[in-house]
Amino acid sequence: MSAKFTPFENTGKHQKNKMDETNVALFQPFSINSLTLKNRVVVPPMCTYSAEDGLADEFHVNHYGSLGRGGAGLVIVEATAVSPEGRISPSCLGIWNDSQAAQMAKVASAIKAGGAVPGIQLGHAGRKANANEPWNGDDHISEDNERAWQTIAPSSIPFGAHLARVPKEMSQEDILRVQNDFKMAAQRARDAGFEWLELHFAHGYLAQSFFSIHSNHRTDSYGGDFAGRTRFIIETVEAVRSVWPKEFPLTIRFGVLEYDDRDEETLNESIALTNILKEKGLDLLNVSVGFTIPGTSVPWGAGFLADIAKRMKAETSVAIASAWGLGDPELANRVVEEGCMDLAMIGRAYLANPHYTYEIARTLKIDHPSWVLPTPYAHWLERYK
Repeated sequence: MSAKFTPFENTGKHQKNKMDETNVALFQPFSINSLTLKNRVVVPPMCTYSAEDGLADEFHVNHYGSLGRGGAGLVIVEATAVSPEGRISPSCLGIWNDSQAAQMAKVASAIKAGGAVPGIQLGHAGRKANANEPWNGDDHISEDNERAWQTIAPSSIPFGAHLARVPKEMSQEDILRVQNDFKMAAQRARDAGFEWLELHFAHGYLAQSFFSIHSNHRTDSYGGDFAGRTRFIIETVEAVRSVWPKEFPLTIRFGVLEYDDRDEETLNESIALTNILKEKGLDLLNVSVGFTIPGTSVPWGAGFLADIAKRMKAETSVAIASAWGLGDPELANRVVEEGCMDLAMIGRAYLANPHYTYEIARTLKIDHPSWVLPTPYAHWLERYK
């Protein structure tokens, strides 16, 4: 017999359809702090590189509103820079001023009106900043270009490959400024109506590059040993937690390993750091890869981080999510069912089909799968199926 599904409580004028709860793991509610997601499906941050001066516009409102109506429990807005220098590209979203925050409030409202929890990812790209959009080369913008700016990093070490710009080594004043930028951005995100906050501390961006021995060669208190290399991250989480409401989750996306032939050491340090951050107010870890240096041997494949996520879950005291190759509904359900992670993040499938949750529900043979969608969609899909 197929499972029953309880649809979300519609935030509009349409009445909730009463059904029994499902036994399917992916469609179980997930509670964290004072927040409950209607299911374990998350649309993760995916950069669209479609902003001007960091401002969200009608495209972003429509894009994220559509994803919000798509049936996932949580939709997280793409990497949003905490300062102009922190943008991956000149076309990235930002929330370093109140005008940007006012536009982002429209995005948060559109997601919530669709039935999903609105989340946002805050980031600083560090030495990977000031790049051309991926379809325009994905390389550093020439220093003599009017769109160029000075990149910063823990040490004056370039990433290499297509991102060869040598960054400026950050002074301690720079470090304090950026930490305050994260704090102020979190405050604006809170006031804009976001209910889930993810700090982008992965993928070779600024925080990840403080953590990595490949990119942090500092000799002061922000480099060297484990305590030094994690100091920026710990202090930034403390600063953000001081303004982010306790009822809403504070999460980070972090590269827990690099696939650089020293993964056991990096993974053990990541576990230790995560347990420290839990004491500082971290609620969930989004497990990813460091991508701090080019040329590593990442074992790309469906759900390739599932076993790593399971280990992080077993050896830390925080909830765990992950992405990368979870688009197959059976696989996404299995990694949740087997305890590898609490939430499954599915990205590209939602770009092809914003209502992909409906396809997941159909594949997993949930009764009346249409009811993962808003009532005006579900009613007609059910009536004329």
